[in-house]
Amino acid sequence: MKKSIYCLLTLLVFLFVLACTDHDIFEPEPETLSSEIFIRGLKYPIGLAADDTENLWVTEAGSGKGNDGSVSMITPSGVKTTFVTGLQSLMREGSIEGIAHLGYRAGKLYFLHGSNGILYTADVSSFKSGDKSVELADIDSADIGSYVESLGLTKPINSNTYDFTFGPDDHMYIIDAGSNAVIKRDKANGALSLFAKIPNVATGVEAVPTGIVFDGSKFLISTLTGFPFTTGDAKIFQVSTTGAVDVYKSKFTTLTGITLSASQKPIVIQHGVFGAMGFAAKSGKVLNEDGKILLDSLSRPTDIIRGNGQTFYLLSYQDGTISKLSY
Repeated sequence: MKKSIYCLLTLLVFLFVLACTDHDIFEPEPETLSSEIFIRGLKYPIGLAADDTENLWVTEAGSGKGNDGSVSMITPSGVKTTFVTGLQSLMREGSIEGIAHLGYRAGKLYFLHGSNGILYTADVSSFKSGDKSVELADIDSADIGSYVESLGLTKPINSNTYDFTFGPDDHMYIIDAGSNAVIKRDKANGALSLFAKIPNVATGVEAVPTGIVFDGSKFLISTLTGFPFTTGDAKIFQVSTTGAVDVYKSKFTTLTGITLSASQKPIVIQHGVFGAMGFAAKSGKVLNEDGKILLDSLSRPTDIIRGNGQTFYLLSYQDGTISKLSY
């Protein structure tokens, strides 16, 4: 009898441990992060995504002098293949911009051109390393910016379609850094609607949303803040599935990206500390939701994503690198 009870208890413990392992319950939160360069030579990278075969996809703003913004695929071994180029690259207030963030879902790659307000959708299910790049004109596109501008949410009217995620209903939720809004795009017909308006972070200081994730129950949004990028003004906002907006965490500085840990807690990146000479050198950081520094002395990071297990990938706009972070 005792042996039977012991065997039953052993089986129950084994099944419990197995279930916990499947749901990452025992995976620790990062306390610190180590960093190694994965790839160099990118031209002012902005957005980063991973597909289901561990390839990375990156947007590069280009030179700021023409139409050399691009999207590339990078294999797990670090081989880069240009998927598409010819996207407008602009110089504005000392920074090169144009193309924004991107995401992968079920064989399709979605990427935004913030300055032009265009969402591109490409089937990349058969694209592989070494393939010839595709023509931009052959990629499906949708005008998001004109709808945003029609809402008249800011004075003067402004739009910069910057990042997106998918919600629990598989609709797309796009953050617009110019109008400080979240736009919902219907999965069935592409219809656009205003989902949420992000309030100012301080008197007369706009939020400027830069990243959005869905944690299973709510959306979390990082904010850069408007000029003069005051230390401590940036916030992480939370938005319910009905569009209600509230502050999740505050007292951050110039946040330019957000991802989720294994336990669905936000991890954010600080672009840098702004002063009389612009952003101070090596003043970027990776932080947890409580503001604890996980990695310091970074050069103007613009995106962070979680890879497999205890790995993250980080973009440096200034250095033109992707770094692999681990804990």
